[in-house]
Amino acid sequence: MPRLITSILLAVVVAALPVKSFSQSSTYPTQNGPVTVDVVVKGLEHPWALAFLPDGRMLVTERPGRIRIVGKDNTLSAPLTGVPAVAARQQGGMLDVVLDPNFESNRAVYISYAEPRTGGNGTSVARMRLNAAGTGFEQLTVIFRQEPTFNGAHHFGSRLVFDRTGALFVALGDRYDLREQAQNRTNTIGKVVRINTDGSIPADNPGLKREGWLNSVWSIGHRNVQGAALHPVTGKLWTAEHGARGGDEINIPEAGKNYGWPVITYGKDYSGATIGEGTAKQGMEQPVFYWDPSIAPSGMAFYTGDTFPQWKGNVFVGALAGQLLARMTLDGEKVVGEERLLLGMNKRIRDVRQGPDSSLYLLTDAPDGEVLRLR
Repeated sequence: MPRLITSILLAVVVAALPVKSFSQSSTYPTQNGPVTVDVVVKGLEHPWALAFLPDGRMLVTERPGRIRIVGKDNTLSAPLTGVPAVAARQQGGMLDVVLDPNFESNRAVYISYAEPRTGGNGTSVARMRLNAAGTGFEQLTVIFRQEPTFNGAHHFGSRLVFDRTGALFVALGDRYDLREQAQNRTNTIGKVVRINTDGSIPADNPGLKREGWLNSVWSIGHRNVQGAALHPVTGKLWTAEHGARGGDEINIPEAGKNYGWPVITYGKDYSGATIGEGTAKQGMEQPVFYWDPSIAPSGMAFYTGDTFPQWKGNVFVGALAGQLLARMTLDGEKVVGEERLLLGMNKRIRDVRQGPDSSLYLLTDAPDGEVLRLR
């Protein structure tokens, strides 16, 4: 059974309050001493994801449909050209961005986004090439489309993570109104899929070996994955996904397994009604950890750097509704502790990444969103 940590010591809550008002730089206490939060840039409209270029600059997506570069001098570029049209409706728009493992030789970038389609929209993944001038993209090719298309504005997912073989995990939402389809093995609603960089199917995907499974599907029964990262030691994919009222989960999706939604969950419907059949069922996996009440987890990153040596091996998860950064301590594949950081900052944390300088970088989800550095 997963461990539920429901009580946060008063001392931790007090420690999370800022020492001074937030401006360009502020200091926040933690259990391991103070940290400084710097505002790197402002003026981003609902930034969703960031990816570091080899020279230390950052690609940052904005949900309305833009991608910009944050310079090493903390400047913000004009929107880059060559991006696809997006369905910028409520939770939809430009979403995740990752670099190809061989970016330095091929300059390939992958994005996930809510794609406008005939009859609705859906999460798609495109591969494109950053031009030599760094001003735009070229050679855009859509390599994956979530099906079926649906005319909705919620639960698109979607995080992109390369595994150690070079295959790409795509974490997908259940589109809210289609939640029962998360148990349908023949589509990609509420699934984690795994594809090659050209959209073809890796030869060891579980769907190739199981009757009735779509070839691209890696795992099923997911509600709305908003955070994902590869464990730096085991190489396993970890995810953070939204529950309804309660039941936000951390999972370690394994090939061919069922993570339960909407048959089992630790949450309730927004009406207060029970969802599914309870919290456990044979043949369905338990989460590694869950939050109740919900924090609406988002970006996820394992910390391996030297800026915060006391946090090596911890996993960090941003929170939207919770307006916090959760630091999770681990014992193997168990979550054994949680510290809630930056509570007094009162900002929705959309993404979390470790930078090349070993600082932690955050995105705040707001009309005037920011890139923040935690050092």
